[in-house]
Amino acid sequence: MRITIFTLFPEMVEPFFRSSIMKRAVEKGIIEYTIIDFRDYAEGAHMKTDDIPYGGGAGMVIMPGPISKALDAAGAKGRRVVFATPSGKPLTQSYAKELSKEDELFFICGHYEGLDQRVIDEYVTDEITIGDYVLSSGETSTQVIIDAVYRLVDGVIASESLEEESFSDGLVEYPQYTRPYRYCTKSVPDVLLAGHHRHITQWRCDHRLAKTMHNRPDLLSDASLSIEERKRLLSILDQDKRTCQRWILSEL
Repeated sequence: MRITIFTLFPEMVEPFFRSSIMKRAVEKGIIEYTIIDFRDYAEGAHMKTDDIPYGGGAGMVIMPGPISKALDAAGAKGRRVVFATPSGKPLTQSYAKELSKEDELFFICGHYEGLDQRVIDEYVTDEITIGDYVLSSGETSTQVIIDAVYRLVDGVIASESLEEESFSDGLVEYPQYTRPYRYCTKSVPDVLLAGHHRHITQWRCDHRLAKTMHNRPDLLSDASLSIEERKRLLSILDQDKRTCQRWILSEL
């Protein structure tokens, strides 16, 4: 996959491609990247890239000229162009997987109060939000999107490591433990030490269901649960109900 990023702050983006798993993916040639400072396409003595918004209001808006010239020079027109914005479609695991199938992706990093709408209309194919909040730079949210996408590209991470991750089947991941066995008075659950694979699988299934129910109940309506998993979930709900009732009675 080839990734091209358009930004006014290359120094915020460059380290991302030189660290950890991304670094190895680049070294293997699985990921190629180009970072373009679209200020280089601005005109005038001050290389201006932003101006006040028409209609009034606080802040500045990125001008269409410099970024459009940069996009044209990179051949982005008609390709998959992503713009991270709070008003976009939510980033999900399935959306990231869809983007990971592309051979080439272009990313525009917004800044200030936003990007001139005419650039979005002309070039952008995907407006994406990473959550219901606002950040001070598009570089941060763009890197989140890239991180979610590139790790799903074939060869970046072993496929078996991706199969049981959060959201792989609509549920969050089960708790993980490693050495030492006892830490701060807490021990690793004995079921994980007994070597009984069926019991371990069942324990993990139960804890995925329970954790999803407590932290992300919104996911359960769309999760692809088997009949057995649905039965286990009902059992967990019933157990939680009894625990809650006992707590209420103890407080009376």
